[in-house]
Amino acid sequence: MGELTHTDHNGKASMVDVTDKESSERTAIACGKITMTAEAFKALKENALKKGDALSTARIAGIMGAKKTAELIPLCHPLMLTKISVDLELDEKSNSVLCRCSTKLKGRTGVEMEALTGVNIALLTIYDMCKALDKNMVISDIHLEEKKGGKSGDHYYKKGTD
Repeated sequence: MGELTHTDHNGKASMVDVTDKESSERTAIACGKITMTAEAFKALKENALKKGDALSTARIAGIMGAKKTAELIPLCHPLMLTKISVDLELDEKSNSVLCRCSTKLKGRTGVEMEALTGVNIALLTIYDMCKALDKNMVISDIHLEEKKGGKSGDHYYKKGTD
């Protein structure tokens, strides 16, 4: 297990100094889902929501969220992301929308938080746009699927390792 990097020698919150780190290509993929009633899922699928096209709106919101991560998470560095994609997949068996956010840059610090933020914002946008039909939607299973690059190396999610 590694050492915490966001604390100073007194244990106080501190932004990591990445000045001397080597720049490298870094990527991250985060995933999550939102589950809803059959009625809400049908309206979402048929683009029949009063607020409009939830999937397109969520995709754009996820991209915007990833770009604003440093404004939302106090110790994150502002990053010049070179690629963000948000993919949404409808799962009719479970009345769920699966979300996958991929982020990429060439820089001195990773892009995991940006991918995770993108997923959360996309799913929250779907919640907002469907809440008139279902206030019991559940956002779940948000996790880092993989990260590549940087000093700590590559990481791939292993289910059931909590």
